[in-house]
Amino acid sequence: MTHSAAAVTLCTGVIAAAAQMLAPSAGAAPAPEVEYTYNVVVRRHFDFPNNDALGFGHGICDDVANGKRYADILADVKNEVRPNNEQSANYVVSYAVGLLCPNMIWQLRNSAGGYVAPPA
Repeated sequence: MTHSAAAVTLCTGVIAAAAQMLAPSAGAAPAPEVEYTYNVVVRRHFDFPNNDALGFGHGICDDVANGKRYADILADVKNEVRPNNEQSANYVVSYAVGLLCPNMIWQLRNSAGGYVAPPA
C-alpha cells in the first residue's frame, strides 16, 4: 500500500466514524393513544366499559379539564374499570393524564392535594 493510499483509507475511516457520531440516533416512539391502549389493555389487563380503553382515558382527561376532583375521578374509575382497587385506579388515571393530556398533569396534581386513600 502506498503512502497516499494509506492516507485515503485513514481519511475515509475518520469521515465514516464522524458521520456515525453526528447522525441522530433512530428512536421510534408509538403515538400516545397506541401506548396507552397497549399498556392498559394488553400489558395490565384492565377491563373497560364497552371495551373502550381509549375513550375512557379521554373521558378522564375531560373530567380533569372540567375541574373534577381527583377523589371523584378515582371513585368513578373504581366503579367502572376492573380490577377496581385503589392502586389500579390510580394507575389508570395517572397514565391517561400523563399520555393523553399531559398539559393537565398539574391540574390533576392540584386536585389530588390532601387526598387520603380509604382504608383497605
